[in-house]
Amino acid sequence: RAGRLVAEVLDAVGDAIAPGVTTGDLDALATELIRSAGATPSFIGVPGHLAPYRHATCISIGSEVVHGVPGKRRLEEGMVVSVDAGAIVDGWNGDAARTWVVGSVPPEVTRLVEATRSAMLAGIAAAVPGAFLGDISAAIEDVALAHGYGVVRSFVGHGIGTEMHEAPQVTNYRTAHRGRRLEVGLCLAIEPMFTLGTHEVRVRPDGWTVETTDGSLAVHWEHTMAITAEGPRILTVSDSARADERRLARLTGVDGPSGGVLPA
Repeated sequence: RAGRLVAEVLDAVGDAIAPGVTTGDLDALATELIRSAGATPSFIGVPGHLAPYRHATCISIGSEVVHGVPGKRRLEEGMVVSVDAGAIVDGWNGDAARTWVVGSVPPEVTRLVEATRSAMLAGIAAAVPGAFLGDISAAIEDVALAHGYGVVRSFVGHGIGTEMHEAPQVTNYRTAHRGRRLEVGLCLAIEPMFTLGTHEVRVRPDGWTVETTDGSLAVHWEHTMAITAEGPRILTVSDSARADERRLARLTGVDGPSGGVLPA
């Protein structure tokens, strides 16, 4: 239920994205939807270097990778906007992010957005019982390598449950070890962050916003998912986002709703 609420919030935010809308407007919409559902925005109060976070969303634009702080900035034609949202329902967390473009953008931008989303789904498809954590990482990195994209290393996916960030960490690149074996019941937030340039990032003076050091465009996608005996199940999905489930079914080689992807 937490995952479905986050998906519905992101659906609404996506519908509201347009030139002239401020990032603060989008955050206010998300906050209202989460609270009106009787849930808690999970980002509010997260400790930071300077002060706790005060918003229900992180909204990152252009070269901003993650943790962009909503405010008075107005969206403009050609912007690339990533929105990350989280909610707590009865003690359980849902966490997801999507990237939108405002109006028309060059083809290379569209390819980056689509490839990052495909990498997320490839990582989810690899999250099956008996596989290893590193299999998820490899599936994500393979997509980036095929396109020559930078893979952000300083920020990674994570376990999720009664806490928003739990073990294990889920890197978006291969490491020296395959990591733990994946078991039924494990829930993960899988979130690739690709760039058109460097993988190196820095945190702005606000203490939150992470940007690429070379100013290159960054894109962020994220789903919360669960490993089940029947295969991976995307939890942060709403009725209008069933395409992700259908695409995941194709990636896992399973046809039909009774196969590798369960309805959320």
